[in-house]
Amino acid sequence: MRYFEDFQVGQVHEAGPHKVTREEILAFAQQYDPQSFHLDDEAGRRTIYGGIIASGWHTAAISHRLLVDCILKDSAGLGSPGVDELRWIRPVRPDDALSLRVEVVELIPSRTKRDRGAIRCRMELRNQQGEGVMTLNAISMFSRREASIE
Repeated sequence: MRYFEDFQVGQVHEAGPHKVTREEILAFAQQYDPQSFHLDDEAGRRTIYGGIIASGWHTAAISHRLLVDCILKDSAGLGSPGVDELRWIRPVRPDDALSLRVEVVELIPSRTKRDRGAIRCRMELRNQQGEGVMTLNAISMFSRREASIE
């Protein structure tokens, strides 16, 4: 179990790859983002993207799954108050293999609740060519180890 104290500024965590299938793109788009360039090959070819692409929200969901895999599933996480500066840099296409890089950029002990702290991370999702497809600055809350033994 990882607690707030187990993280350090500059620490890097990586996860992936996650191969994105055409079927996955279609299923997500049908339910959550039914724009034509997420659902139809021909419609996608007529856009600036030149083909079907994953929804940005699907891309964000994949990055969160990878974050859970590399950090959150084995931690004393308490959720998140939000994210800053979410950017979709490059389209995600069928058969892209996405990997996540998470860098801890700031540790913020709570001033009012001694049992927790916040961690700011810079996340970058990359495709199989190492090209960035999404960046995100996230804030996550974690329990402090000392609080677990009081």
